[in-house]
Amino acid sequence: MAARLDTRILLRKLGNIYSIARRNRATSRPKFSSTSLALQYFDMNYGTDLGDLWPSVRIGMLSEQKYGALINNFSNTGDVMTTLQVQGAHDFVYNGALAWEEKQKTTQDHLQSEEHPLRSSTTSETQEAALPPSLSTNIKCFVFPKGDISRFKSARPDGSGMLGYYLLDAASMLPVLALDVQEGHNVLDLCAAPGGKTLALLQTQAIRHLAVNDSSVSRTARLRRVLHSYVPREHLTEDRVRITSFDGRRWGELERDTYDRVLVDVPCTTDRHSLQEEDNNVFSRVRAKERQRLPLLQIQLLLAGLEATRPGGEVVYSTCTLSPLQNECVVEQALELAQERGVSAQVQDLRPLAHVFRDTFHFLPTPRLGELVLPHLTANFGPIYLCKLRRTS
Repeated sequence: MAARLDTRILLRKLGNIYSIARRNRATSRPKFSSTSLALQYFDMNYGTDLGDLWPSVRIGMLSEQKYGALINNFSNTGDVMTTLQVQGAHDFVYNGALAWEEKQKTTQDHLQSEEHPLRSSTTSETQEAALPPSLSTNIKCFVFPKGDISRFKSARPDGSGMLGYYLLDAASMLPVLALDVQEGHNVLDLCAAPGGKTLALLQTQAIRHLAVNDSSVSRTARLRRVLHSYVPREHLTEDRVRITSFDGRRWGELERDTYDRVLVDVPCTTDRHSLQEEDNNVFSRVRAKERQRLPLLQIQLLLAGLEATRPGGEVVYSTCTLSPLQNECVVEQALELAQERGVSAQVQDLRPLAHVFRDTFHFLPTPRLGELVLPHLTANFGPIYLCKLRRTS
């Protein structure tokens, strides 16, 4: 009995020793926060990708983000816009389109002058090259001028209970504007949560039917709450807006050759969030495999979006990351795979769109494919990447 007791005491002591050793190893292991790991990763990769641009982009992403106010056309917009204008904000969509029209008029007047030696040979070519992008006049997004770090106040409900505007990264409106929704279109928002771009699509008031999807049930529930805070119930009936929580990668099987326009705003490393927030950070150690699988997921989602688009329809792919592996490389890989499945698509030129809004956002000077908004202290929006594809077969 004594021997058995001694053995138990010895085992208990050994267990305590091993427990102390494990704690010592745990405490001696260097600990890094998710935001620190993200910054290390970005310094190593984006420092190479962006070169001399990276220091200013880095400072921008580590600083407070600048927001825009998407006007809700289902509320009393007149009072809201007047208030925002008094505060010094302006509608960047309207101002950009107006500046473009004025510039084109000046160019045409110059070319049509009798003294201009190239009048007859270049006028038609210039008109074709200078076609302005089609912008929905119903999408209104107010921002403060460059260098102005004023903040928007939280929106208040009007007499009908609808909120007057939705705060978001103003650059996230570019994919919606690039989508060029026309009257009577069927539109799919494949990865819709948290709902800012979906709300912007509804502001066009041109869509015949909008399919809104997100694979996450909890995120879809949040999206529903957003929509019900801004859009009257009669505009959210099933025949107008269908909200689902399906795996977006299978959409090409579910509804092939169906939609006039498809927005594929994929999950990504959400660079700014990864640098500033520990909560739900994709750079946490437990999410390492999820982060590594992101490019594959993005390719599958874009491929599904292409398959769901009817021939002649258009797809806009977008992210909120600077990563070429999640941006240009995904587009290229998806196009190759789509070709193997009998789906052909062509990349569309977004330079006119970038030119229209160059006074509001900082764009990457020479993108290889699509357009990329870079964060900058004077206009701290983004990062937002977008690429437009037109399905040809």
